[in-house]
Amino acid sequence: MVVLGASVISKSGKALVLRNYVEMTRIRIEGLLAAFPKLVGSGKQHTYVETENVRYVYQPMEALYLLLVTNKQSNILEDLETLRLISKIVPEYCPALDEESVSHKAFELIFAFDEIISYQGHREPVTLGQVKQFTDMDSHEEKLHNMIMQSKIAETKDIMKRKANEIDKTKIDKQKIEAGPRGYVPGGLTGISAQSNLGGGMGMGSGGFGETNNGSAFGSIASNYGASAPDEKARVAAAPPKGKGMKLGGSSTKNQLLESLKAEGELIVEEPAAYGTAAAAGGPKAGPPVPTDPISIMIEEKLSVVLRKDGGMENLEVQGTMALLVGKDEDAYIRVVLESGENRGFQFKTHPNIDKALHQKQNALGLKDASKPFPSGNQPLGILKWRMQSKNEEMVPLSINCWPSVTGNESQVNIEYESQAEFDLKNVLISIPLPALRDAPQVNQIDGEWRYDPRRSVLEWQIVLIDDTNRSGSLEFAVPATDPQSFFPIDVKFAADKTFCDVKIKQVIKASSGEAVKFGGKTQLVVDSYQVL
Repeated sequence: MVVLGASVISKSGKALVLRNYVEMTRIRIEGLLAAFPKLVGSGKQHTYVETENVRYVYQPMEALYLLLVTNKQSNILEDLETLRLISKIVPEYCPALDEESVSHKAFELIFAFDEIISYQGHREPVTLGQVKQFTDMDSHEEKLHNMIMQSKIAETKDIMKRKANEIDKTKIDKQKIEAGPRGYVPGGLTGISAQSNLGGGMGMGSGGFGETNNGSAFGSIASNYGASAPDEKARVAAAPPKGKGMKLGGSSTKNQLLESLKAEGELIVEEPAAYGTAAAAGGPKAGPPVPTDPISIMIEEKLSVVLRKDGGMENLEVQGTMALLVGKDEDAYIRVVLESGENRGFQFKTHPNIDKALHQKQNALGLKDASKPFPSGNQPLGILKWRMQSKNEEMVPLSINCWPSVTGNESQVNIEYESQAEFDLKNVLISIPLPALRDAPQVNQIDGEWRYDPRRSVLEWQIVLIDDTNRSGSLEFAVPATDPQSFFPIDVKFAADKTFCDVKIKQVIKASSGEAVKFGGKTQLVVDSYQVL
């Protein structure tokens, strides 16, 4: 006996759970499942159907079918025994026996199927109890480990609570000290008592020794209470005058406000503090981050494409820019040497101050007056632009085919993408407009991820990366029956690290000596407009 596949399908042939045990193409297995409902007649008592190549062994389960697809040489008695065992497994995981519960427990059912049928499609000698035992994987060691972990977590939470209570108590005690009697020291206090009162007495800067100037109060304390310990006197002498410190009382509230704004994601630029900072001491202020490379060159292309929904391309346009950013004046006496390919169909245009003859003869970009520097600063300067238009479909990096069709009270939509680009496409986002819907569309199959935006009534198909492993993919979804034109125009966005124009920075040299200069940069392709109309 060889079981080609075990599945749970709906009455219409939609596969809810499918496990293949023999290598088959997706198209073939989907075709076999789609043909099954047409072969099952009403009122028939037998539980198998044979075709020219395969045998369907099935069992109705309320609104579903439990289906085994086997070859015609298999033993029908063993097939029925396998079907009977699987039919006992499915209700264990899905008591409701509807599409939602089966889809929710799909992986558990697949694991149970694998315990009954081996990878080659042969029946395993197991019972229902053994299958449940194997899939549950109940382990005493795991339970003990989980109990120990929960105990450690609870202990850690208790320690955190105690620490938090200690911190709160410390803050309350500090507030009580600061709120105590200020500016007056009774004559009968001992040195230690006066010292403890000093922490709160100097804070207001009013009355008693708090009003003395130039720290004279510290001298009076030291003379009046000479019996206090030397370390106590040193601590008092080193303490900053709190008469001035209280003026910064609003700083605490301000800092709390800044911290709360930062926590909410606001960008806060703090001014240097009045005391103890480099700015207060006349030091330099913090400026914007300095680029790591003295020279940066950015190459960017913007792509605009218009595709027709019935196939073909209306237009493809590429606009590129090369921008130069020089940090310092002394690094601005340079030339940019390019390395270019054939670039058929591209039209290039240099900045008016660029030496055109130098560009045409030596493929380098430099100023007409070599004794002058390029502008420096934090604003890039465009030194070269190019443009290309084409109607050649082979240049389209990503083609989109959309096939909407109305079936009964539903519109079935199949969308395919195919990439012919020689480079990888990143962060691909295909936005399909939908008619106004009450619920999200029913996505039956997708290569990638999807998200429904109810505010704009748009289905967003997301593919993180398109490379040589997934140059093509598809999406299938259904919505209530509507006009096929409702799914257009389709909008596409993506980015790439390579441009259509074959132009690279070979090196950057000094204009006077030809010595190579260190430089950095970035090359990227972005979509300006990409639609299927």
